[in-house]
Amino acid sequence: MENISLNHPVEWNGTKIGKLAMRRPKVRDMIAADKSKGSDAEKEIYAFANLCEMEEAFIQELDMQDYTKLQDAYRSFVQVGFQSK
Repeated sequence: MENISLNHPVEWNGTKIGKLAMRRPKVRDMIAADKSKGSDAEKEIYAFANLCEMEEAFIQELDMQDYTKLQDAYRSFVQVGFQSK
């Protein structure tokens, strides 16, 4: 599990969300994302929403700087030797 602090919190359903927790992905998560519809970016959003237990629409509201943090966290789970910032 990786806790990710957002530089730009998002107002969601009346609550300001300033951090997310992303769990480590399983092979079944990769398969589910691959089966989801849309572009590669939309499949990645699906995967991150699943791993953070948030709605896809929430992930789409993130500032790109914070979205990059999610990408880094994901890479740290799947790439040997990669460390998130």
